[in-house]
Amino acid sequence: MRWAVLYARSRAVPASLAGLVVSMSVIWFVARDRWSEIPVSLALLVAIAVTAIGLSGQDTDLDRTAAIRWAPRRVLHLLLIGGLGAGAALLPRLWEAEQVPVEVIVRNASGLLGLAGIAAVLFGGAFGWTLPLLGFAVAFVVTVTTSSTDGAHLMVTWLFQPTGVAEATWTAVVLAVAGLGSYAVFGNRR
Repeated sequence: MRWAVLYARSRAVPASLAGLVVSMSVIWFVARDRWSEIPVSLALLVAIAVTAIGLSGQDTDLDRTAAIRWAPRRVLHLLLIGGLGAGAALLPRLWEAEQVPVEVIVRNASGLLGLAGIAAVLFGGAFGWTLPLLGFAVAFVVTVTTSSTDGAHLMVTWLFQPTGVAEATWTAVVLAVAGLGSYAVFGNRR
């Protein structure tokens, strides 16, 4: 138990949780009564970005000296971030009339989580938020400015696609597997 507390403190988990509560409250307050795909995707992005800042410890080299199996801990950490993000986006379903399907929330949380893992590997744990933000921005701009049903468009705008769009689902699955796998194997960049 002591190891888990030390791990959580070194990964800024208390600050991340406080940031999660505040950011979700603000997003829900602004988007109340319109809890549609865009506010839900924004909430997922913010939830994962806020909690992904702790994907590395204070000293990466010191962490790597510990003779423990890091891969399962890294996977568990990423899954916990995804669970918190999905839970934060699902919570307003309890009282909001407009409800985004659970499948869309789980799909988007998985894909954004994968992007956070890839960003941690490429840029470092403190920058785990970068690729989810980039993915959201690109998908939003392309969705707002163009409309098409070809496969490439559906893959780029996967965050804003409804349920049953195979291209969006497979994009999220590929991102999730790539992010979880690369972060589990390589960890964050030094």
